[in-house]
Amino acid sequence: MNILTDDVKILIRKLAIPASVGTLFQTLYNIVDTFFAGKISPEALSALAKSFPIYFILIASSIGITVAGTSLIGNSIGEKNQKKASTYFSQLIIFSLILTLFITYIGLTYSDNVFILMGSSEEVKNLGLDYTNIIFYGSFLFIVVVALNSLLHAEGDTKTYRNALIIAFLLNIFLNPILIFGFWFIPAFGMKGIGIATLIAQLVSLIIIFNKVLKSRLIKDLIINNFIPKIYYFKNIFFQSMPIIISICGYSVASAIVFKYAGLSGEYAAAGYGAGTRIEQVVLLPILGINTAIITIIAQNFGAKNILRIKQTYITAIKYAFIIMIISSLFVYLLAEIITGLFSNDLNVIEFGKLYLQISAFVLPAYPIFFLSNGFFMALKKSENALVANIFRNVIFPFLVFYTAIYYNSDFTNFFWLWVFYNWIFSLSYLGYTLFYLNFRLDKFSAIVKP
Repeated sequence: MNILTDDVKILIRKLAIPASVGTLFQTLYNIVDTFFAGKISPEALSALAKSFPIYFILIASSIGITVAGTSLIGNSIGEKNQKKASTYFSQLIIFSLILTLFITYIGLTYSDNVFILMGSSEEVKNLGLDYTNIIFYGSFLFIVVVALNSLLHAEGDTKTYRNALIIAFLLNIFLNPILIFGFWFIPAFGMKGIGIATLIAQLVSLIIIFNKVLKSRLIKDLIINNFIPKIYYFKNIFFQSMPIIISICGYSVASAIVFKYAGLSGEYAAAGYGAGTRIEQVVLLPILGINTAIITIIAQNFGAKNILRIKQTYITAIKYAFIIMIISSLFVYLLAEIITGLFSNDLNVIEFGKLYLQISAFVLPAYPIFFLSNGFFMALKKSENALVANIFRNVIFPFLVFYTAIYYNSDFTNFFWLWVFYNWIFSLSYLGYTLFYLNFRLDKFSAIVKP
């Protein structure tokens, strides 16, 4: 592939499909965890669901590192500056290791308080901590994997990560029942077993990706000096990744707020909502794949000052994503009860999951606007725009929904209808701003950016 000259529609498909397949197996990985947690107990299912806002700190950091690496290295490749690209990669590795120490401390210190804030029972809190503590002890595996993979994404290789995720998924299916329930000489670890299985799978992914990175032409000239922290590169990585990490962590706030309100209807309502969100992740897979594709395409073309190709990439991606989500919404609405029944036999959990998914079907087409517009700005190294968007969508709007629901004494159903309404308002506003930037500010911004 030539990111700078090949047909944009073909490029999006070539990059998005492997990325989507990889993300599919990553999501199926999480669904397997959810499935086996449901086999432990409804409380374990609720605990795993409620661990998501805490676990999302790690996810947000991974996304921030991925986007910073892909955009900065990709820009350097577009500028045909191999030395700069190689230096960004080595500095990203050091930055990631430092970030890991901070994430581990936060996760191990404050997870207990977050479970309590979500109104969890003592049993659910303890089950959740069994899982999250294991995950945060191995957080460096998650961060190093995505730091290494950002080099591959910047070069247009989305297949290696896909392959690693497929292998991790298959490994997780094998390890989960053994480590949760025990087998032969292996004791039953319960919820801890889900976390241990995840760390083993991440270690295998690390080995696969590291082996591929060693073959990249960008690291052949690396020397020890490249790994000594350099202020210029650290500053750029920090300001490209931190707005993304901070803003996406806002989703933890949003998720915690939703779990808090859903929990007012009981732990089974929280479990049903948590199961429903796993299906949303599957439905959003093509969008996340397209987002990965446009970040790579836009980053390189922005480095090469190919403004028309940047515009074409964004518009094409929005069209593809909207059509996909309309079709997906129909399936989610019709199959909501069957889908939720895969995770639990409890009729209350199934009913709450069904209610959530049928309402969620009406907001799914709005989500691509948020993801792809964020990807657009991240690829342009304008992460502050994504930061503002995330604060509005993941912090301000959830509080508006929460307090509106409290004011009108809304039940589980009405709360999520309010969620649909606020998300559509935000998405349409964000689309309008992005189109304005695309047509009236992009050329001017490109002209003042130094190559």
